[in-house]
Amino acid sequence: MTDERVDACDLLCLDLPHAERIRGRLPSLGSLEPAASAAKGMADPTRLNVAAALAAGDELCVCDLAWIVGQAQNLVSHHLRQLRNAGLATSRRDGRLVMYALTERGRALLGVLLGDDLGVAVEV
Repeated sequence: MTDERVDACDLLCLDLPHAERIRGRLPSLGSLEPAASAAKGMADPTRLNVAAALAAGDELCVCDLAWIVGQAQNLVSHHLRQLRNAGLATSRRDGRLVMYALTERGRALLGVLLGDDLGVAVEV
C-alpha cells in the first residue's frame, strides 16, 4: 500500500447489516447544525482565550476582556460576537456597558476543549 492510499481499503468489504444499523442511528444533518456551529464558535485560539477569560470572570465587559487577553477591543468584540452567534455566550446592556458571559453550553464546550489545561476553574 502506498502512502497516498493509507486512508482507504484496498478492496470493498462492506458489512451491510452492521453499516445500516449504524447509519440508522445517526442524527440528521439538520440536527447536527447547532453542534457544528458551536464547534466553529470555539475554533480560534483568540476566541478560546476570550472564552477562558469569561469562564474565570463570570461576566465581563469588552474593555476588561481586551485588557485581560491583551488584544484590541475591536478584535475582542468580533470574537465575542462569534461566541454569541454560536450560542456560547450571552450579552446584556448595563447602562453604557455591554456585559458578556458564557452560556452553560459555552462552559461545557470550553471544559471539553481545554480540560485541565484551562488554568481557571470552570464549573459545568
